[in-house]
Amino acid sequence: MTAEACAPSDRIAARLRRRLDAEAARLGFSALGVTTPERVPDLAGDLQGFLAAGHHASMGWMAERTEWRAAPRGLWPEVRSIVVVAFDYGPQGDALAGPASPERGVISAYARNRDYHDVVKGKLKELAGGLVGEARRAGVDGDVKVFVDTAPVMEKPLAAAAGIAWQGKNTLAVSRRIGGWFFLGVIYTTLGLTADAAERSHCGSCRACLDACPTDAFPVPHQLDARRCISYLTIEHAGPIPVEFRAAMANRIYGCDDCLAVCPWNKFAVAAREAKLVARPDLVDPPLADLVELDDAAFRVRFAGSPIKRTGRDRFVRNVLIAIGNSGDPGLLPAVERRLCDEAAVVRGAAVWAAGRLAGADAARLFEAHGRAETDPEVLAEWAAVGFDRR
Repeated sequence: MTAEACAPSDRIAARLRRRLDAEAARLGFSALGVTTPERVPDLAGDLQGFLAAGHHASMGWMAERTEWRAAPRGLWPEVRSIVVVAFDYGPQGDALAGPASPERGVISAYARNRDYHDVVKGKLKELAGGLVGEARRAGVDGDVKVFVDTAPVMEKPLAAAAGIAWQGKNTLAVSRRIGGWFFLGVIYTTLGLTADAAERSHCGSCRACLDACPTDAFPVPHQLDARRCISYLTIEHAGPIPVEFRAAMANRIYGCDDCLAVCPWNKFAVAAREAKLVARPDLVDPPLADLVELDDAAFRVRFAGSPIKRTGRDRFVRNVLIAIGNSGDPGLLPAVERRLCDEAAVVRGAAVWAAGRLAGADAARLFEAHGRAETDPEVLAEWAAVGFDRR
């Protein structure tokens, strides 16, 4: 059947849109917009510039299938319409307040319960299935593909083209109606749907997000250098945290919300209503002393179903040790010492740094007990950086 034969009339298109809007509201989506491949701006230039500057850091997958990312029809030539939805996940309290004690860690708001990929994708599949079903009842065949942040799809420019948000100076999606605490989901479909007007930027002269970044990760507005971003460093980066960013991490152990939380448009944001995204009490300001003791099995149990699980125990405990080093609490030193003989070199290296910050005169004893027998070059470099070189 040709695309022309599949094309619904304006009446059917209006019927499909009513169905989409009603089902999206029922499923808990807070915004929905539609665009077409022709209305999406050319993304190839910005993408290539981002990659050429190395701003994607070690995320090599971003350089793969760039033709799919740059244009919707590069991924799926048959796509005729693009539906973009938003799903709220805002925190219950002040996201900038942080824990009262530096001995507690900060986990990004999106990661304090179930993995949003699973939660949102399940609802998105239901929405897409309802669209296809309604089209068939109207005598029109159609197909769909759904995406939630795991495919070569540039969701934020699509959200702007669909009219539900614009891409702020911090590169995140922002809405005048729902602020910035939301996930995006995308449906590609072969059905012809009426497109919404695109959204334009409403940032004006505001630079609150740029100024809030603790590591100066924005070289210019609308550009993020992941190599300097705490979210990248604590989640995606596999090796030691670069020394220049460790103090700035403070007690952030998974992600960073600062550039999002300060946005003035969040006065319209809505706290998470989906139970699976409401923060678990044990993931709100958890004690660092508990987290640093996690072995792999305990880590998997504690973070089962959480986005934190995919980062892995070693990276996570590495982050916790940096936070302990920043805590200034020598009472955490015994836990740090236990990690000096951890099986993972990246954990031992972070433990050396934390010990160097907390141990004082006891550092020499720790080196004799653990540093003398160390064989990993990166961990030895950490010992040397705190004044102990076995050569």
